[in-house]
Amino acid sequence: MINSNVYECIFKRFDDDGDGKLSPSELRGCVETIGEELLMEEVEELVASIDSDGDGLLGLEDFVGWMKREHRGDEERKMEELREAFRMYVMEGSECITPKSLKRMLRRLGESRSVEECYVMIRQLM
Repeated sequence: MINSNVYECIFKRFDDDGDGKLSPSELRGCVETIGEELLMEEVEELVASIDSDGDGLLGLEDFVGWMKREHRGDEERKMEELREAFRMYVMEGSECITPKSLKRMLRRLGESRSVEECYVMIRQLM
């Protein structure tokens, strides 16, 4: 997980007027930097939903909390994708990837490997 100090640096970078708060337009600039596009109305709604003191601006704590929630969601999605990929390789009744299950999945992907080669591949990862 990303350290809170990293979020603080990001916050300070986009706090253009140095008032210790992010306005909707400053937050919009932050979001655009990572390639996302939001209408000003959408940014204002976002700020209103996470602004803890109701001043229409995001303090550092609001920003860090929001970033942590966003990041946690990314981590959960990544973990679910990993679980799904793992399930593709696991044979019924087994809780691990076996040389046979790896061979079967590689064959589905167009790769031909022997059970022995798959065994070596798995051993290299341990």
